[in-house]
Amino acid sequence: MATVKEETAAPKKAAKPRAKKAAVAEVTRLRIKVKAYEHKVLDASVKQILDTALRYDTKVAGPIPLPTEIKKYTVNRSTFVYKDAREQFEMRIHKRVIDILDPSPKVIEALTNLSLPSGVTIDVKMA
Repeated sequence: MATVKEETAAPKKAAKPRAKKAAVAEVTRLRIKVKAYEHKVLDASVKQILDTALRYDTKVAGPIPLPTEIKKYTVNRSTFVYKDAREQFEMRIHKRVIDILDPSPKVIEALTNLSLPSGVTIDVKMA
C-alpha cells in the first residue's frame, strides 16, 4: 500500500509593496549651532539664547555639547638652524547645539534681535 502525499499548500504570492502612511505630523525645528574659542563666552551666550526661548514657553532640547575641534600648529623657534627647537600652538573651537521645537514667530523675532558677544558664531537651520 503506497500512500500519495498531496500538496495542499497554495503557491506563494509576491508581496506587494505597501506605502506606509505617515501618521505623525511633521514637527518644525530650529537648530542653532553655536561656536566660540572661549567656553565661558560660549556658555553665557547659550544661556542667553535659552532664556529668550523659554520666555515664550517653547520646548527646547539642549544645549548639547559637541566635540571640541582642536587645530594644532607646529612652528620652528629659529629661522634657519636648530631644527629640533619647535613650539606648538593650538586653537580650540567649542561647539553647542540647541534645538527649539515648534518655534513661534515671536521666538524667531526675539532670537534675531538678540545681541551676542563678539567671537561667537551662530548657524541657524530650519528643519
